[in-house]
Amino acid sequence: MNLSICIITKNEEQNIDRCLKALAPYGLETIVVDTGSTDRTKQIAARYTDRLYDFSWCDDFSAAKNFAIEKASHSYVLVLDSDEFAEQLDLSALEKQIAAHPRAVGRIRRRNVFHRNGEEQENREWINRIFAKEYFHYEGRIHEQVMPLHGAESGYRTYETPVVILHTGYDLPEQQKKEKAERNIRLLEQELKQLGWDRNAEVKDGGAKAETAGTDAKARGSGQIPYLLYQLGKSYYMMGEYGVACEWFAQGLSFDLNPTLEYVIDMVETYGYALINSGQEQTALFFENIYDEFGKSADFQFLMGLIYMKNARFTEAVREFEKATGHAECRAQGANSYRANYNIGVIYECLGKKEEALAYYRKCGGYAPAEERIRELGRR
Repeated sequence: MNLSICIITKNEEQNIDRCLKALAPYGLETIVVDTGSTDRTKQIAARYTDRLYDFSWCDDFSAAKNFAIEKASHSYVLVLDSDEFAEQLDLSALEKQIAAHPRAVGRIRRRNVFHRNGEEQENREWINRIFAKEYFHYEGRIHEQVMPLHGAESGYRTYETPVVILHTGYDLPEQQKKEKAERNIRLLEQELKQLGWDRNAEVKDGGAKAETAGTDAKARGSGQIPYLLYQLGKSYYMMGEYGVACEWFAQGLSFDLNPTLEYVIDMVETYGYALINSGQEQTALFFENIYDEFGKSADFQFLMGLIYMKNARFTEAVREFEKATGHAECRAQGANSYRANYNIGVIYECLGKKEEALAYYRKCGGYAPAEERIRELGRR
């Protein structure tokens, strides 16, 4: 098959074996570029591929990934990270799709699994990862994105592929999570500075400055500032600094953005959770004003249910959770099923409606917190 796998890595001895072992049955050329490991990453990778290269780290993920892409023998590449593990890769169907979309970018399905508050959680997303190296490359120091090579197009077509991967990169011990977020923040700030964004001025002066900076950046051919502000917010959110995350999300959303873009949708929803987690649930009620633009998904309706619940507006909360359960799909696992039903059960229990609460807890399909409430109510 005219496809190479490209991976950049550093000090990933705990993940690289699993990553490469999952790819081995497919027999695809695999390029591994090491950016300075001091552990056994390179020795482990050498068991699976002889296409192993060194790259001097320069605080630029795009530079490292583009170097890996250059080393690929084939015309098309699938770019993965060391903490991503192939679960489904239908090569026959993928080959046909690539042939049918030679100048488009293939999207793969990623399952992000992590633990929060002692509970395993999962969200799912489509990400751009398969493309012809003749037409595309990466841009951006961090949270790099696939972009047309010659800059002649402002956008490009995409298609969904039969590739599913498991990602565990968000499931880290607190210290590692903090270190990763701090590194990301440093690189994001460098990128923003390069684009002419004055962090101190923007935080102080707010939306008007943000709009001016955005106009200037676009005039220079860059539309990256709101995306980088979004990623800054996500980094602070990862660190648990929810109030600071809110500031950056507000800055990002001060731009005139397309509400159908996936990162914009995620920025809005993560902003909502950051407001709740920082004790600003009353402020979060302004999400009612953007319901018409974003309120068609189970994930947004679930979030709206939480906002109403935190503000003791229980009738509206139940309504939103019920609406969320009417969707067949969601990004955050359980938002359209057991998590929504559990919250309705909690509301009814708080209102003293035991039988209604039990009915909703029983809809949760073995969800541990719901099972605990069923046992507790059974003792009363």
